[in-house]
Amino acid sequence: MIEDVVVPLRAEARNADERRLLVVHGDPARTRSTAATAVESVIADDETVTTVSPGDGLTSDLAGASHEHLEPAHADRLLGRTRDVVVLDCHERCDPNALGRVVGAVDGGGLFVLLAPPLDRWSDRRDAFDESLAVPPFDRADVSGHFRSRLVETLRTHPGIAIVDAEADRVERDGLTHPAPRLDSDVPAPPDDHAFPSAAYDACLTADQVECVSALEALRAAGNAVVIEADRGRGKSSAAGLAAGSLALAGQDVLVTAPQYRSAAELFARVEELATAVDAEVERDREADPRAIGVGDGCVRFEPPTEATTHAEDVDALFVDEAAALPVRVLEALLAAPAVAFTTTVHGYEGAGRGFSVRFRDRLTDSAFDVTERQLTEPIRYAAGDPVEVWAFRALLLNARPPAAQLVAGATPESASYARLEPAELLADEHLLREVFGLLVAAHYRTEPADLARLLDAPNVSVRALTHDGHVVSVALLAREGALPPDLRAKMYEGSRVAGNMIPDVLTSQLRDEAAAVPVGQRVMRIATHDAVRERGLGSHLLAEIESEFVPDVDWLGTSYGATPALVDFWARNGYHTVHLSTSRNERSGEHSAIMLTATSDDGRALLDRHTEWFLDRVGGMLSDPLADLDPDVVRAVLRTVDGTPELDLTAFEWRVLAGSPHGAGLYATAPAAFARLALRHCSGPRDGGELTARQERLLVMKALQRRPWAAVTERLDVDSQRECMRTLGRAIGTLVAASDEAVPRAERDRFG
Repeated sequence: MIEDVVVPLRAEARNADERRLLVVHGDPARTRSTAATAVESVIADDETVTTVSPGDGLTSDLAGASHEHLEPAHADRLLGRTRDVVVLDCHERCDPNALGRVVGAVDGGGLFVLLAPPLDRWSDRRDAFDESLAVPPFDRADVSGHFRSRLVETLRTHPGIAIVDAEADRVERDGLTHPAPRLDSDVPAPPDDHAFPSAAYDACLTADQVECVSALEALRAAGNAVVIEADRGRGKSSAAGLAAGSLALAGQDVLVTAPQYRSAAELFARVEELATAVDAEVERDREADPRAIGVGDGCVRFEPPTEATTHAEDVDALFVDEAAALPVRVLEALLAAPAVAFTTTVHGYEGAGRGFSVRFRDRLTDSAFDVTERQLTEPIRYAAGDPVEVWAFRALLLNARPPAAQLVAGATPESASYARLEPAELLADEHLLREVFGLLVAAHYRTEPADLARLLDAPNVSVRALTHDGHVVSVALLAREGALPPDLRAKMYEGSRVAGNMIPDVLTSQLRDEAAAVPVGQRVMRIATHDAVRERGLGSHLLAEIESEFVPDVDWLGTSYGATPALVDFWARNGYHTVHLSTSRNERSGEHSAIMLTATSDDGRALLDRHTEWFLDRVGGMLSDPLADLDPDVVRAVLRTVDGTPELDLTAFEWRVLAGSPHGAGLYATAPAAFARLALRHCSGPRDGGELTARQERLLVMKALQRRPWAAVTERLDVDSQRECMRTLGRAIGTLVAASDEAVPRAERDRFG
């Protein structure tokens, strides 16, 4: 029976150069057996098959094909690769991220096989992924099944999807679309004045690729940057490989970096193909998966991102593949290259293309590079309009977008309505769901398909929004945290991780406060405002509405994010205060994460007060060691948000040194701790006199608090000389001393006049 479904399904996929999806649902054993039979009936000996499942039983049943098995946690190994058939077993864990990763690996003419429990009951079942959503104090029974309800609905309604009930041995849908014949599209000729070899353009499969390779010719000269954005399967890595090979043929040293080598494997394959096409000599550092390929007089070589940052300025050109998956600070360091190309996925499981724009593109635009941008829209792995791609985009909301700008252009805090968006409401209103999720994707570094399931199903997560004329203009994703029982608080204190309680976890485990998880709070996980109506106070208005709603029921509101001066100032304006700054950089944002709180009850006030006191006690030591290289403007912004000021507690001797500093009679080296305490007092919390310029405050931070060498401070602030830098510090200290009412500094001021 299954052969009668899968054979014509695969044949149609091949004829149309599209992909097809086969859903086999029912008992795990029956679905796996049926899937094995289906795959065996349509694959040839030379075709590639991958099974993604918790065990390799299904793979061992297959014969006569080049096949592999991956655990679901390793599904990302399919990124950048193509397979003829991929089987994903979702019986034990339906992970939206794994689903997004594997579907993109199926080639045109290929088959994607999805194994599932009975579809009618799938949304009522709880699996291992649901377990990850059941954060304390909730359990698995509190997790809803909205995501899978929606998933099943898309499977039942989208074209190109066959559904077989393995238990009943019944075909529910044959999945055939009977597409009309397609006309072959001509690939345009290369530009008349092209500099790359003609063979590079002959290898292009679409007009988009031709334009992309032509744009990459700019990398022959220093000072140029090229950004290439595309959905998966559009050939951006191939275009980059053809360009990298062309540069190497011209004698250039080309460096390639990516999150993993496998992400760049396609690029290296195109380098070799181009070299072969022009009869160039090729030298590999290894036979399989080469990390360096000598091509003619040049070379194309791979290095991991952290190593590439140290060598970027020493090469002729740099290619950064899947750039949006790298931390911003790494991307910034790679700008040291003379010429650089960034390729990135727009609508992928990573949710990364827009994040790349949010976090990095402005910095690239402000750089000294002349920037060229290109987008590839025409697929090369499969035909345009492929029904499996259309299904995946809808099922995982990979292409969700905010409302059109003209629909929300008139939004203001006064015109906006506050909305409590329940999961059932979002599930019932596809348009509303797409606007909410699209706004989150557009505004944040990485929003993944798993975030969609979390938004719909996690019992601790809620959604609040502002709407204007029925359209979402600002949205916040909230997580309930705290109110944990004594046994869990003890486990956290002793080092165990408790999922879904990020702020109580950090305050308990890292900051040694076992009582931190007693109060209950709402953490703002994400907040996003439409680009068209930014700077109108909508985000602040949304936070104010959230506070009004939750104040009766919670002790605190909080947030944690990668700290930048602008973001810190935004949260400070809304009454949030810093209680922690991480000593390591966040892997995603590339920034140091700040935790900020605002108290909404007496218990919340007690939590904020004690962590404010502890933060002020320890931040001086943090800034002089693990945070010694932190941007001084981030330090200034963070310290301004602290809800209090540290005691000075200076001795008479220390006051005399400080008071003599403006006149050269008191030297920094004599009492650096006194300078640090005075600097911390000035920078922390509300100002109490002694106004300094931003430049003077940066100097205080870098020298007095971070204790950087004079030469480094002088260079960073672009001061004429180290001596002048010392004088500037003395004048700043003099301003602060002049604001003091202490007896010793008053006497010293009188003495020096």
